[in-house]
Amino acid sequence: MKRFPLFLLFTLFTLFTLFTLFTLFTLFTVPAQADIIDDTIGNIQQAINDAYNPDRGRDYEDSRDDGWQREVSDDRRRQYDDRRRQFEDRRRQLDERQRQLDQERQQLEDEERRMEDEYGR
Repeated sequence: MKRFPLFLLFTLFTLFTLFTLFTLFTLFTVPAQADIIDDTIGNIQQAINDAYNPDRGRDYEDSRDDGWQREVSDDRRRQYDDRRRQFEDRRRQLDERQRQLDQERQQLEDEERRMEDEYGR
């Protein structure tokens, strides 16, 4: 008699687990299925539009693609210009540092020459 409640409890637990797994599986696959169905309907509508109006439909998409390519091209050009400016700024900084080092070297050589003149007498 003790086995029946344990069997019933085990069976209910198993059914609950299976139901939970099925629910989770359904929740995660329904949106994917809905996206597939939506894409299919969109493709069918596009095919029908292309069949009735072969000249209109694709030109719009081509112009969108051209606009997107121009936008990407503009972004890449901006990035290139920014990087080029950074290199030029860095080069100017290095040139300025080199100029300062050259001045300091000249001052050091002048001081050394004066010292040699003082102690060389």
